[in-house]
Amino acid sequence: MSLRNLLAGAFVALTLLAAAPATAQHAKFLVSTDWLEQNLKNPKVRVVEVSVNPGLYERGHIPGAANVSWHTDLVDTVSRDIAPPAQFQGLLARAGIDADTTTILYGDNNNWFAAWGAWVFDIYGIQNVKLLDGGRKKWEAEGRPLANSATVHAPGNARVKDANPALRARLQDVLAVARKEKPGVLVDIRSADEYNGKIFAPNGVPELAVRAGHVPGAVNVTWSKLVAEDGTFKSAEELKAIYQAAGVDGSKPVITYCRIGERSSHSWFALSKLLGYETRNYDGSWTEYGNSVGSPISNPAGTVWGKT
Repeated sequence: MSLRNLLAGAFVALTLLAAAPATAQHAKFLVSTDWLEQNLKNPKVRVVEVSVNPGLYERGHIPGAANVSWHTDLVDTVSRDIAPPAQFQGLLARAGIDADTTTILYGDNNNWFAAWGAWVFDIYGIQNVKLLDGGRKKWEAEGRPLANSATVHAPGNARVKDANPALRARLQDVLAVARKEKPGVLVDIRSADEYNGKIFAPNGVPELAVRAGHVPGAVNVTWSKLVAEDGTFKSAEELKAIYQAAGVDGSKPVITYCRIGERSSHSWFALSKLLGYETRNYDGSWTEYGNSVGSPISNPAGTVWGKT
């Protein structure tokens, strides 16, 4: 065998080795629609729907799936916080999630709120949690089975752990990076018009900030760049290239944010779970930051509240 062929073979082998961990990350935290349909009757698997649009679950859901409402089950509606431990413990019990359960989360809008669910599950130390790659969109497009009646599971025995603060960014954490007091990179995953301050928020949404723009120094990597047409995540190599083009390579801690924290949890999932980067989600996001007195902003479009 020639030296050229030997070198070519070695290069291919090294390329495969380098790609293997990233491929393994996808397999560790995502399941395909094929896999899920084959495991719907597996007693060690529980499926949980977390959708934003009301009534979707009732009109048809993956057989055996529990229904979780982001607006009431995964948040504290009084303190504007994630669900407290006792509330989340009750959710686990109702969904029939045991300590050895593999939990599959899915939802509408390319898994925005399912990813939020995965983030909360991770904060409370629940193991073996995965997303259905492609969510409702792919499942329905493929004509896979849907059920109309809810399944009542025996109470689950999984127990919440102390909340992990390393997964969550607060306002002061974001300000510290924006002011260059601490190392890090801020990733604004909203649309370009939101990031540039042309609009305050997407049309029709109720949660608003009185200032438009973005956190100074934040880069804009819109969440939609991370998914294919069918709603599945792009490959690890594609994700790395997308983020590297914006200067995000995992060498610094990452904080993701959007408007209320749900779209940014989708990007948190990609960065943290699929790429293995140290990443926190800032769930206060622009509705907190943009309304925070004294917090610096960048507003290239110059849009001002009350003059639009």
